[in-house]
Amino acid sequence: MPGDLTHPLPHAAVSARPVAPAGIHIRLMGPPDLAAYKALRDLLLATHPEAFTSDAETELRRPPETYLARVAGAADGGWPFTLTAWQGERLCGAITCERDARAKVRHVAHVVGMMVHPEARRRGIGGALLATCVDVCVHRPGIEMIRLSVTSANAAAIRLYERAGFVRYGRLERALRMGGHYHPKDMLVLNLDSKA
Repeated sequence: MPGDLTHPLPHAAVSARPVAPAGIHIRLMGPPDLAAYKALRDLLLATHPEAFTSDAETELRRPPETYLARVAGAADGGWPFTLTAWQGERLCGAITCERDARAKVRHVAHVVGMMVHPEARRRGIGGALLATCVDVCVHRPGIEMIRLSVTSANAAAIRLYERAGFVRYGRLERALRMGGHYHPKDMLVLNLDSKA
């Protein structure tokens, strides 16, 4: 069931919970949210295809239930989890974070999806989702860093990630190929040592 974020705060240095913009409620996504999540994802895949590794045509055919894996671990503090930003009954944004199960890389979390509805941009929703995601990772045992990739031309997203403390550690040229054109992706990382 979707719900508020509740987890212990073991790191005393973390002074305050991230704050969402006025009128926005951030919570973990649950099964009842899947249709709204898919609708937002489909919209953004269609309007900003270069921002996603997935393609709109394939994703459009997926039923909402296929995204259930993105809420698999949310209820018990596990992985993955998806945070959603709501204004009343309207989904305004979402961010998904995963963790690899292999022992050697279990200390690394991965942001695999960040979306904000075009009409809800420039209101601090993306920043609030990202800050909440970082906060959740800080409070989940064993996570030392968060990685993500972003299309290199997406300057607004890169600025958002850099403001949150992410640093670029590489670029994959020709990462995406669409219609005969290539798009590079930047790889960014946030070390959580300074957040704990």
